[in-house]
Amino acid sequence: MAPSAVQLPPPPPGSQAAQLQRAFVPPPAQDNATRLDDVRGARREVREGDRLLIEEPGRVIIQQGGQTIVRHNEADRFRWQAQDVHIERRGTDTITVFDQPDGSRIYTVNDEYGRLLHRYRRMPDGREIIIIDNRYSGPPDPFGYFVDLPPPVIRIPRERYIVEDEYAQPDDIYYALWAGPVDYIDRPYTLDEIRYSLPLRERMPRVDLDTVTFDTGSWEVAPDQVERLAVIADGINRAIAANPSEVFLIEGHTDAVGSDIDNLSLSDRRAESVALVLSQQFGVPPENLTTQGYGAHYLKIPTPGPERTNRRVTVRRITPLLTGQNQPLPLAPR
Repeated sequence: MAPSAVQLPPPPPGSQAAQLQRAFVPPPAQDNATRLDDVRGARREVREGDRLLIEEPGRVIIQQGGQTIVRHNEADRFRWQAQDVHIERRGTDTITVFDQPDGSRIYTVNDEYGRLLHRYRRMPDGREIIIIDNRYSGPPDPFGYFVDLPPPVIRIPRERYIVEDEYAQPDDIYYALWAGPVDYIDRPYTLDEIRYSLPLRERMPRVDLDTVTFDTGSWEVAPDQVERLAVIADGINRAIAANPSEVFLIEGHTDAVGSDIDNLSLSDRRAESVALVLSQQFGVPPENLTTQGYGAHYLKIPTPGPERTNRRVTVRRITPLLTGQNQPLPLAPR
């Protein structure tokens, strides 16, 4: 069955540009909040037509047509190791440049609505490595990226398709992080299409980080859990060494307790926390990671009550989805 993009109706005319800009540009990431209560207290709601924008430090949660998503500016993750950060304008695009200690530069290019268009690395010798090309021909609407695909046909053992790191051997984790799609990829997809299309993401194996879970209302990775990310970091770093354009999606989740708004914010912050640990503690290049929170939409244990197992993150290689290529990395075990 051919995929088709499912579009929601556009916002009401008249203030569309302002609506879209606000929907795609979260508030500045001066995010000193350490608890969910701090985040709630800083929220501001703006209703424009049938769209509700809930702005909080570093994020915006968007509700429209019975759907809710969270967006944030990932470039803020790159600041911790950058020696210098400066902003350039090219037409209507904004380019943020992060000077790295090794002499390379990371460029993120955003359009006039704040949506990521490109992410690339320029090496000291002038070579450019494209990491993410997120150009999209449709309207810059956060609900316009869902791709309607049939569920993938899984032809590998379940324990290789969904790897639980609590029980897996390192080779099993490496396999999942280097494997190709489990079902055919017919074209390159944008990062936004991947973020918001579960049937598309399900074409790639995943690693469930069962050993890294979170306290209720918290996005902090406990010190005793940090070392449990070492094997994940090693697998990702080895993949990037083989292909500097590799991209991995860190997905954040919550249990079913609490509001949709709180859970989306929490899950997005959990994904970002794990990405920061991978970079700061294990040297994973932050530009090769992308994060997204999904709240309580994908419970691992289906229960309406508090469940620590559901307060987790998942890691998935998404490079083949971005490039439309169906092969595993050459170093992947056969």
